[in-house]
Amino acid sequence: MTHTRREFLKKSAAVGAAAGISELAALPQGIAAAVESPRMVTLTEWLRADREARKRGVEECLRRIRELEPSIHAWVQVKPENPTGEGPLSGIPFGAKDIIETQGMATEYGSPLYKGRIGSSDAAIIREMRGRGAVLLGKTVTTAFAYRTAGPTRNPRNLDHSPGGSSSGSAAAVAAGMVPFTIGEQTRGSMLRPASYCGVTGFKPTYDLLPMEGVLPVSKSLDTLGLFTHSPADIIALWKALGHPVGREEQFAFGAPDPVPECEPEMANAFRKALSLLRRSGINIKPVDISAMLAKLDDANSTLMFYEGARFHEPRLKEFGTQLDKPLADLIRDGLKIPVEKYNETKRYVAESRVRMAEIFKSTPVILTPAATGPAPLGLSNTGDPRMDAPWTALGTPAISIPMPIESGLPLGLQLTADLGQDSRVLQAAVLLQQHFDAAPKISVLH
Repeated sequence: MTHTRREFLKKSAAVGAAAGISELAALPQGIAAAVESPRMVTLTEWLRADREARKRGVEECLRRIRELEPSIHAWVQVKPENPTGEGPLSGIPFGAKDIIETQGMATEYGSPLYKGRIGSSDAAIIREMRGRGAVLLGKTVTTAFAYRTAGPTRNPRNLDHSPGGSSSGSAAAVAAGMVPFTIGEQTRGSMLRPASYCGVTGFKPTYDLLPMEGVLPVSKSLDTLGLFTHSPADIIALWKALGHPVGREEQFAFGAPDPVPECEPEMANAFRKALSLLRRSGINIKPVDISAMLAKLDDANSTLMFYEGARFHEPRLKEFGTQLDKPLADLIRDGLKIPVEKYNETKRYVAESRVRMAEIFKSTPVILTPAATGPAPLGLSNTGDPRMDAPWTALGTPAISIPMPIESGLPLGLQLTADLGQDSRVLQAAVLLQQHFDAAPKISVLH
């Protein structure tokens, strides 16, 4: 059984039943009534609420976590803190991926080797959120060391499927309506792929725009913090609340790769039909010949990640040996074999590709691609293929995934990208396309 985001949020009791649990029925009568009563879900609703409504909203989030967490496993620790600042986010709760340092709260890197580890300081992004009044509700599950060994998190749209990774819990917590926004991080496709799988909006800003101080690295050239919300409107409101410019709506031609990068039939059909829908509604979309370059950039991303990740994590392999999870141990061994000459050649290719893409962005300022190769994989061990997102992470360009209007089945995301520093442009474009999707009939991916 699959659920749209709206259906899931309205029918959480049914989801719990599908998972073989009955937390809602077991809740005290007052709490059950509160869960069933109207509640704030989107960040836009939270931003419009007064201080007292936000206080009540935090309690509603905690009730919802108690109800749904036994089946979804999005959180490492839930430990709501008191607001420490004043600003546009005052009293609004959020979650943070468990590779981000948090003082006095679990920071375990998704690994049993660090079970029980407590952060001794706040990462820069946590300080910024708290300074604007946001309430850190807790830490969300990550794959081990933000790499490939999956955690226990399940996809709220269908509990038998992966939520993606590595920002598994951050995407699932938003999809389940547990919290209005979360912080994730992307090295290959660790944010936009989970956003696609879970049917939420995921935004990876321009590389290094959000501070990485206090975040466990994988690859210094690629690691990028980002944000999950329910919709593009929520993301742009959050971006503004964080003090970033949001620009204005612009008129221009979008680009779409022709041929379309190789992906699964469901995604290929959804992407083709979404472009047709947008064209019928007046959006100008031009073909761009970039698929071969994207494939090479995916390989380049992998080379950079293996080379840099191996050298950062090598001391961990020496310390823990066979106790270290196999995917990370393999990355270290394989990455150490990459010669510096290949690494430098790869960095030159990425730099050259940035110049080429900058020219393409002049005529098509926003480019549309699938946000994942297909729907969320069955089972929890495979967090999916990141190759739709990794090229843009290598380039450092801003990218956002928004849900396509699928008639039935698991969610599928549309990825929008723009040139370096054009974050407000890609956000405004996402809001525009979401409006067109909302006004149009749903699309079928079955034929």
